[in-house]
Amino acid sequence: MEGFILAAGLGTRLRPLTDDRPKALVEVGGTTLLERAIRRLEGVGIGHIVINVHHFADMVTAFVRRHDWQARVDISDERSLLLDTGGGLKHAASLFSGRENILIHNVDILSDVDLRDVERRHIADGNLATLCVSRRPTRRLLAFNAAGCLEGRADEGLAFSGISVVAPALFALLPEDDHPYPIIDQYVRLAHEGHRIGAYEHAADRWLDVGKPETLEKARQWTAS
Repeated sequence: MEGFILAAGLGTRLRPLTDDRPKALVEVGGTTLLERAIRRLEGVGIGHIVINVHHFADMVTAFVRRHDWQARVDISDERSLLLDTGGGLKHAASLFSGRENILIHNVDILSDVDLRDVERRHIADGNLATLCVSRRPTRRLLAFNAAGCLEGRADEGLAFSGISVVAPALFALLPEDDHPYPIIDQYVRLAHEGHRIGAYEHAADRWLDVGKPETLEKARQWTAS
Protein backbone atom coordinates (compact mmCIF):
# COMPACT_ATOMS: atom_id res chain seq x y z
CA MET A 1 0.00 0.00 0.00
CA GLU A 2 1.16 3.52 -0.83
CA GLY A 3 0.10 6.73 0.92
CA PHE A 4 -1.24 10.13 -0.08
CA ILE A 5 -1.37 12.93 2.49
CA LEU A 6 -3.63 15.84 1.62
CA ALA A 7 -1.68 18.85 2.90
CA ALA A 8 -2.34 21.59 0.35
CA GLY A 9 -5.28 23.33 2.02
CA LEU A 10 -5.35 26.98 3.07
CA GLY A 11 -6.14 26.22 6.70
CA THR A 12 -8.51 29.19 6.98
CA ARG A 13 -10.28 27.74 10.03
CA LEU A 14 -6.99 27.83 11.96
CA ARG A 15 -6.21 31.50 11.40
CA PRO A 16 -4.25 33.34 12.73
CA LEU A 17 -1.99 30.29 13.18
CA THR A 18 -1.95 29.74 9.42
CA ASP A 19 -1.19 33.36 8.53
CA ASP A 20 2.53 32.52 8.50
CA ARG A 21 2.61 28.76 8.03
CA PRO A 22 0.62 25.97 6.36
CA LYS A 23 -1.83 23.94 8.40
CA ALA A 24 0.43 20.93 7.89
CA LEU A 25 3.14 22.61 10.00
CA VAL A 26 0.89 23.57 12.91
CA GLU A 27 2.14 21.68 15.97
CA VAL A 28 0.30 19.40 18.36
CA GLY A 29 2.31 18.48 21.42
CA GLY A 30 5.51 19.81 19.84
CA THR A 31 5.12 17.76 16.64
CA THR A 32 3.69 19.07 13.37
CA LEU A 33 0.53 17.59 11.95
CA LEU A 34 2.51 16.60 8.86
CA GLU A 35 5.10 14.65 10.81
CA ARG A 36 2.36 12.92 12.77
CA ALA A 37 0.65 11.90 9.52
CA ILE A 38 3.86 10.66 7.90
CA ARG A 39 4.88 8.66 10.99
CA ARG A 40 1.36 7.22 11.19
CA LEU A 41 1.60 5.91 7.63
CA GLU A 42 5.14 4.66 8.13
CA GLY A 43 3.94 2.87 11.26
CA VAL A 44 1.68 0.60 9.22
CA GLY A 45 4.45 -0.27 6.79
CA ILE A 46 3.81 2.21 3.99
CA GLY A 47 7.09 2.73 2.14
CA HIS A 48 6.07 5.40 -0.38
CA ILE A 49 4.14 8.55 0.50
CA VAL A 50 3.04 11.44 -1.73
CA ILE A 51 2.18 14.82 -0.18
CA ASN A 52 0.38 17.56 -2.09
CA VAL A 53 1.38 21.19 -1.48
CA HIS A 54 -0.01 24.65 -2.28
CA HIS A 55 -0.29 27.02 0.70
CA PHE A 56 3.28 27.88 1.87
CA ALA A 57 4.44 25.08 -0.42
CA ASP A 58 8.12 25.93 -0.01
CA MET A 59 7.87 25.56 3.77
CA VAL A 60 6.27 22.13 3.48
CA THR A 61 8.81 20.96 0.90
CA ALA A 62 11.73 22.20 3.03
CA PHE A 63 10.32 20.47 6.09
CA VAL A 64 10.03 17.18 4.21
CA ARG A 65 13.52 17.44 2.74
CA ARG A 66 15.30 18.11 6.03
CA HIS A 67 13.94 15.00 7.74
CA ASP A 68 15.11 11.43 7.41
CA TRP A 69 11.94 9.44 6.78
CA GLN A 70 11.63 5.67 6.67
CA ALA A 71 9.40 5.98 3.60
CA ARG A 72 10.27 7.58 0.29
CA VAL A 73 8.39 10.88 0.22
CA ASP A 74 7.44 12.68 -3.00
CA ILE A 75 5.81 16.08 -3.45
CA SER A 76 2.82 16.71 -5.70
CA ASP A 77 3.05 20.40 -6.59
CA GLU A 78 -0.18 22.41 -6.74
CA ARG A 79 1.40 25.86 -6.42
CA SER A 80 -0.24 27.15 -9.61
CA LEU A 81 -3.76 25.96 -8.70
CA LEU A 82 -5.24 24.45 -5.55
CA LEU A 83 -7.09 21.40 -6.87
CA ASP A 84 -9.23 20.30 -3.91
CA THR A 85 -9.25 16.67 -2.78
CA GLY A 86 -10.33 15.07 -6.06
CA GLY A 87 -8.28 17.17 -8.45
CA GLY A 88 -5.32 16.84 -6.11
CA LEU A 89 -5.50 13.06 -6.19
CA LYS A 90 -5.75 13.02 -9.99
CA HIS A 91 -2.81 15.43 -10.25
CA ALA A 92 -0.66 13.07 -8.16
CA ALA A 93 -1.50 9.96 -10.20
CA SER A 94 1.81 9.74 -12.07
CA LEU A 95 3.75 9.64 -8.78
CA PHE A 96 2.21 6.33 -7.74
CA SER A 97 3.21 2.88 -8.95
CA GLY A 98 -0.23 2.02 -10.35
CA ARG A 99 0.05 -1.43 -8.77
CA GLU A 100 -0.78 -0.88 -5.09
CA ASN A 101 -3.77 0.38 -3.16
CA ILE A 102 -3.43 3.95 -1.90
CA LEU A 103 -4.24 5.12 1.61
CA ILE A 104 -5.48 8.73 1.44
CA HIS A 105 -5.16 10.63 4.73
CA ASN A 106 -6.02 14.26 5.48
CA VAL A 107 -3.12 15.93 7.26
CA ASP A 108 -5.36 17.36 9.99
CA ILE A 109 -6.87 14.04 11.12
CA LEU A 110 -5.76 12.25 14.28
CA SER A 111 -7.27 8.84 15.00
CA ASP A 112 -6.79 5.32 16.28
CA VAL A 113 -8.35 3.79 13.15
CA ASP A 114 -6.62 0.52 12.24
CA LEU A 115 -5.34 1.54 8.82
CA ARG A 116 -4.20 -1.94 7.84
CA ASP A 117 -7.61 -3.32 8.71
CA VAL A 118 -9.16 -0.72 6.42
CA GLU A 119 -7.08 -2.11 3.55
CA ARG A 120 -8.00 -5.69 4.50
CA ARG A 121 -11.69 -4.77 4.32
CA HIS A 122 -11.10 -2.93 1.05
CA ILE A 123 -9.54 -6.02 -0.52
CA ALA A 124 -12.02 -8.50 0.94
CA ASP A 125 -15.02 -6.51 -0.29
CA GLY A 126 -13.55 -5.83 -3.73
CA ASN A 127 -14.10 -2.09 -3.39
CA LEU A 128 -12.96 0.62 -5.74
CA ALA A 129 -12.73 2.84 -2.67
CA THR A 130 -13.30 2.25 1.03
CA LEU A 131 -14.24 5.27 3.13
CA CYS A 132 -13.66 5.51 6.86
CA VAL A 133 -16.88 6.81 8.41
CA SER A 134 -18.42 7.26 11.85
CA ARG A 135 -21.63 8.34 13.52
CA ARG A 136 -21.15 11.95 14.56
CA PRO A 137 -23.00 15.24 14.06
CA THR A 138 -22.22 16.99 10.78
CA ARG A 139 -24.12 18.56 7.91
CA ARG A 140 -22.37 16.34 5.38
CA LEU A 141 -23.65 12.78 5.72
CA LEU A 142 -23.44 9.77 3.43
CA ALA A 143 -25.95 6.95 3.06
CA PHE A 144 -24.82 3.32 2.71
CA ASN A 145 -27.04 0.30 2.01
CA ALA A 146 -27.20 -2.93 4.03
CA ALA A 147 -24.23 -4.30 2.07
CA GLY A 148 -22.11 -1.31 3.08
CA CYS A 149 -22.13 0.30 -0.37
CA LEU A 150 -22.40 4.05 -0.84
CA GLU A 151 -25.75 5.23 -2.15
CA GLY A 152 -25.30 9.00 -1.97
CA ARG A 153 -25.62 12.00 0.28
CA ALA A 154 -28.30 12.00 2.95
CA ASP A 155 -29.85 13.91 5.84
CA GLU A 156 -29.15 10.89 8.04
CA GLY A 157 -26.22 8.55 7.76
CA LEU A 158 -22.48 8.38 8.38
CA ALA A 159 -19.85 11.11 8.29
CA PHE A 160 -16.68 10.74 6.20
CA SER A 161 -13.57 10.75 8.39
CA GLY A 162 -10.93 12.03 5.96
CA ILE A 163 -9.28 8.60 5.57
CA SER A 164 -9.84 6.18 2.69
CA VAL A 165 -8.22 3.39 0.73
CA VAL A 166 -8.59 3.39 -3.04
CA ALA A 167 -7.63 1.03 -5.83
CA PRO A 168 -5.27 2.39 -8.52
CA ALA A 169 -8.08 1.83 -11.04
CA LEU A 170 -9.75 4.92 -9.56
CA PHE A 171 -7.38 7.29 -11.37
CA ALA A 172 -8.71 6.46 -14.82
CA LEU A 173 -12.26 7.16 -13.64
CA LEU A 174 -11.58 10.66 -12.30
CA PRO A 175 -11.96 13.87 -14.34
CA GLU A 176 -8.82 15.63 -15.54
CA ASP A 177 -6.94 17.83 -13.08
CA ASP A 178 -7.42 21.10 -14.99
CA HIS A 179 -9.90 22.30 -12.37
CA PRO A 180 -10.47 21.74 -8.64
CA TYR A 181 -13.13 19.29 -7.48
CA PRO A 182 -13.88 17.38 -4.26
CA ILE A 183 -13.34 13.64 -4.15
CA ILE A 184 -16.59 12.90 -2.32
CA ASP A 185 -18.62 14.11 -5.30
CA GLN A 186 -16.71 11.64 -7.46
CA TYR A 187 -17.32 8.77 -5.04
CA VAL A 188 -21.05 9.52 -5.18
CA ARG A 189 -20.97 9.68 -8.99
CA LEU A 190 -19.04 6.42 -9.27
CA ALA A 191 -21.39 4.69 -6.84
CA HIS A 192 -24.34 5.75 -9.00
CA GLU A 193 -22.50 4.31 -12.01
CA GLY A 194 -22.29 0.91 -10.33
CA HIS A 195 -18.82 0.98 -8.80
CA ARG A 196 -18.47 -0.38 -5.29
CA ILE A 197 -17.64 2.40 -2.82
CA GLY A 198 -17.63 0.80 0.62
CA ALA A 199 -17.77 1.94 4.24
CA TYR A 200 -15.41 1.18 7.10
CA GLU A 201 -17.22 2.31 10.22
CA HIS A 202 -15.12 3.20 13.27
CA ALA A 203 -15.78 4.66 16.72
CA ALA A 204 -15.97 8.45 16.75
CA ASP A 205 -14.50 8.96 20.22
CA ARG A 206 -10.87 8.42 19.15
CA TRP A 207 -10.98 10.59 16.05
CA LEU A 208 -10.27 14.31 15.71
CA ASP A 209 -10.40 16.82 12.89
CA VAL A 210 -7.67 19.22 14.00
CA GLY A 211 -8.71 21.92 11.55
CA LYS A 212 -10.31 24.23 14.11
CA PRO A 213 -8.88 26.02 17.19
CA GLU A 214 -11.20 24.20 19.60
CA THR A 215 -10.25 20.76 18.29
CA LEU A 216 -6.58 21.75 18.16
CA GLU A 217 -6.67 22.31 21.91
CA LYS A 218 -8.47 18.99 22.38
CA ALA A 219 -5.78 17.30 20.27
CA ARG A 220 -3.06 18.76 22.50
CA GLN A 221 -4.79 17.32 25.56
CA TRP A 222 -5.29 13.99 23.79
CA THR A 223 -1.65 13.60 22.73
CA ALA A 224 -0.43 14.60 26.19
CA SER A 225 -2.48 11.89 27.90
